[in-house]
Amino acid sequence: MTNQISEEIIEQVRTSNDIVDVIGEYIQLKKQGRNYFGLCPFHGEKTASFSVTQEKQIFHCFGCGKGGNVVTFVMEVEGYTFYEALQFLADRSGTELPEIVGQKQSSVSPENQQILSASEWVAKLYHHLLRFTKDGKKGYQYLKERGIADETIDVFQLGFAPEAKEFTASFLDKKGFHQQTLVKSGLLTQHEDNGVSDRFRGRVIFPIRNHLGKPIAFGGRTLTDQEPKYLNSPESELFQKGRILYNFDLAKKHIRKQNEAVLFEGYMDVISAYQAGVKNGVASLGTSLTDTQARLLKRYVDTVIVCYDADDAGNDATYKAAGILQKAGCDVKIANLRDKMDPDSFIMKFGGEAFQDEVIKSSLTFTSFYMRYLKKDFNLMLEGDRIQYIEKVLEHLAMLESSVEREYYLKELSSEYDISMESLIQQMQSHRNRRKIGPVKDNKRTSSHTNRAPEVGQKKLLPAFHNAERQLIAYMLQDPSITDKVQEEIGASFNLEEHKIIATHLYAFYEENHEADVSRFIEMLTDDRLKKLVTEIAMLSVHDEISDHEINDYIRIIRAEHHNKENIQSLKEEQKLAEQQNNPIKAAEIAMQIIEYQKQWKNIN
Repeated sequence: MTNQISEEIIEQVRTSNDIVDVIGEYIQLKKQGRNYFGLCPFHGEKTASFSVTQEKQIFHCFGCGKGGNVVTFVMEVEGYTFYEALQFLADRSGTELPEIVGQKQSSVSPENQQILSASEWVAKLYHHLLRFTKDGKKGYQYLKERGIADETIDVFQLGFAPEAKEFTASFLDKKGFHQQTLVKSGLLTQHEDNGVSDRFRGRVIFPIRNHLGKPIAFGGRTLTDQEPKYLNSPESELFQKGRILYNFDLAKKHIRKQNEAVLFEGYMDVISAYQAGVKNGVASLGTSLTDTQARLLKRYVDTVIVCYDADDAGNDATYKAAGILQKAGCDVKIANLRDKMDPDSFIMKFGGEAFQDEVIKSSLTFTSFYMRYLKKDFNLMLEGDRIQYIEKVLEHLAMLESSVEREYYLKELSSEYDISMESLIQQMQSHRNRRKIGPVKDNKRTSSHTNRAPEVGQKKLLPAFHNAERQLIAYMLQDPSITDKVQEEIGASFNLEEHKIIATHLYAFYEENHEADVSRFIEMLTDDRLKKLVTEIAMLSVHDEISDHEINDYIRIIRAEHHNKENIQSLKEEQKLAEQQNNPIKAAEIAMQIIEYQKQWKNIN
């Protein structure tokens, strides 16, 4: 497939998409030294081991080993084919790609492509009906009564599904979509008599988009007493509600900019808040927050403000969500909503400015919320309950890292319940001692090492020749003149097969008059395993300038190992010949020589 796109165009697309910018749209990157670090999007982790180098335009995860350039990253994170990844990056940078004729251009199954296409048509249809036709007037009036402006309706592509039983089915049939595909997607409902009807008829429609902004499902709110009040598309291969967040596609750039996300419970809260100026808001889709959603947020941001309804059920959900977010490594705050209110009703009553200032910007720490939340389980008029309550709070304070934060809330307890600071500190310290401060040490380790690059060689000690080959290739990747010297001195006589192959490719790469460019070199390789290895080697720490003496040392070690292997191989052939000649004494003597030779070399190495 790549043969049908010129190398020049591929290079143009790659160089016009800075790898830090592209990866920064998927995970939160923090600069440390020359490189950027973040949580790997390919495996679950709490300590950042995913490194991106802007200078070399490559990434590498020291945890799971994935690595490559910007094209490789998009292919991995989106599950795209090479052409799809290239098209995605071309669209992003405004580069035009030639059409590929007679080739599979999508990693998405034909059926899922049909569902995506149908969903896009339906989203446009429902939005048009709501905004411009009599059929959608009822839905339009409902949104206007909720204070939603036309501009906001357009941004979220809100719509209305008419009450006619087969309106959507007829529309999509004319577009050539298969009925069974539409039933599977959840756009249509099939009945026992095999008849179909529109799933969302008579409901205000909230398109649910993936992180690329493509509609993959719908939520519908009834305008009558019909149950359920909110109805979602059924789960499918494309739509797994525990893995995505509503409005994430629009919110992610604001989340990155503000380094803060606001988590709501439902569609209308997100939409009202967006209209009120809080554009970094997302919501789980009618279910409790999942570990996967929490990890998704953590990849983008450190701080999450939970803004759920301020009633008993909402507080319970807030406490649960906060625990999941903290487990994922997020710093959690709780929006300061007034009792019994929800975000949407607060905005309707007091306005967007008050919502930003009094609710979002005045968010509580999790500890402050927890101290309030905990009170519901105790009758604080009773002495015994007060003591139990204070004990529970002290257990929580014992887990806090910040001594300042601990002292702040201890003083609050001391003042409210007239207990000496000495007693509170002593009791809290006993809780810390019982925990043996093991978890505290772990948390400190996680915090202080969050942006530190793991040492490449820390997993196991490699033989001297192995390290020499890796270091030499690292220098070859950044300097053609070193590559020329290595080619002249040892050619393909590397000891490890994969190093031999990489060196051979590098010789060819520079012979084609390419400049040193790791990202471009990776693109020339076809073996994914080699791509990952080259990326890993390219991330090794090397000097900006290296002496001939150091290069010669690496070459000497590699040559010596190669010579040692040749000697041992020669002895093994002699041993085999002695055995064939029925001379066991000579064969045994040669075997002893081989063992002694290997032992001596091991000590040297």
